[in-house]
Amino acid sequence: MSSSFLKDLHNANISGVAYKNVQLKKKILAYFATHELGTIAELSKAFNVSIPKINESINELIEEKLVKDYGKQTSNVGRKPNNYGLEANSAFFIGVQVSDDYISIAMINMKKELVAHKDEIPFLLENNERSLQHLCKEIKDFITKIAIKQEKILGIGVNLSGRINYRTGYSYSYFNFYEDPLSNFFEQQLGIHTFLENDTKALSYGEFTNGGLSNEKDALFINVDNGIGLGIMINKQLYYGKSGFSGEFGHIPIFDNDIICRCGKKGCLETEASGHALRKKIIEAIQNGATSILTKKFSSIEDVRLNDIMQAAKKDDTLAIEAINEIGEKLGRGMAALINIFNPELIIIGGILAKSEEYLSLPLKNSINKYSLSVVNKDTKIVLSTHGEKFAAIGACLLLRDRLLSITE
Repeated sequence: MSSSFLKDLHNANISGVAYKNVQLKKKILAYFATHELGTIAELSKAFNVSIPKINESINELIEEKLVKDYGKQTSNVGRKPNNYGLEANSAFFIGVQVSDDYISIAMINMKKELVAHKDEIPFLLENNERSLQHLCKEIKDFITKIAIKQEKILGIGVNLSGRINYRTGYSYSYFNFYEDPLSNFFEQQLGIHTFLENDTKALSYGEFTNGGLSNEKDALFINVDNGIGLGIMINKQLYYGKSGFSGEFGHIPIFDNDIICRCGKKGCLETEASGHALRKKIIEAIQNGATSILTKKFSSIEDVRLNDIMQAAKKDDTLAIEAINEIGEKLGRGMAALINIFNPELIIIGGILAKSEEYLSLPLKNSINKYSLSVVNKDTKIVLSTHGEKFAAIGACLLLRDRLLSITE
């Protein structure tokens, strides 16, 4: 059986109803989640709670099989206290990344260890019932094949692109044809509490907590895929805004053009600096007679995808390199505005276009130097992510675990 305390804690987070004797235990679990191990004395000092009270709570958590005694410390002189930490497999969390043409699913335990995953499951994202049912089937199949009792899975996080309000469970871009929250539909289909998240925010959280950060408190993550998304971390917390829609970086009206964006407006950054814009530029150039190794690989140039363009650039394809350079220059203009506004310590660039490495980063940095204030940008570190979009599924898992323990909001 899964821990009754974890169930109480989980239900308290969902319903907003406080349970007795939950807070101290939750603080202890959160301490172990962020520090890995700790002694009774360290916990007593951290929470300003008496040693007997900490000892009582630790013993109860051990009985619940949430905490484990990891034995004596080895570095102290004299009598060595016991180290305690999380029982790794006391609970599990599933994250689902829904991309345009595949699904990635991951499962972690309480210690953030990846215990199961399935990557790049073929899938076509369309805003219809058939696509939604296909998504549910793949998640059910994943759960069926893992040797873990369903009652120990405390949540499923589903990442979708577009406007998501994770607090209410509504999706405003995909599968928005139900009156009730989309999260309710998933829960009815899957039998497990389900939470929606914007894919860039989940990917950002994975990067911020398990990837590219060291001691930074403020950082930006820019997801350059078919569209352009932005994750904002302020004082080590994801920033959502009033309705959860922060980070619509791709829809800043930066260009004076007549290109209709996917949002329905003109001149958005996405229209000239996204993966969608890159693919469109490549296809139009080839149709107008440009040469590329892509024409030898595909009988129909319409079949070209972003990963194909990245591979072509790495094989020194001039058309692909020049097109990526142009995207980088235009993206840099938008990033210059972000730097002037946020003055961030760190910017991480991820998504498919990050795979092009210096073909994107060099013109991007040149553009940032040209359009942002030097006194502001000189303290901003810019790095490319090495994790890829599949890391978003892990980010969804981490958000579920850390919200359960109130590590993040």
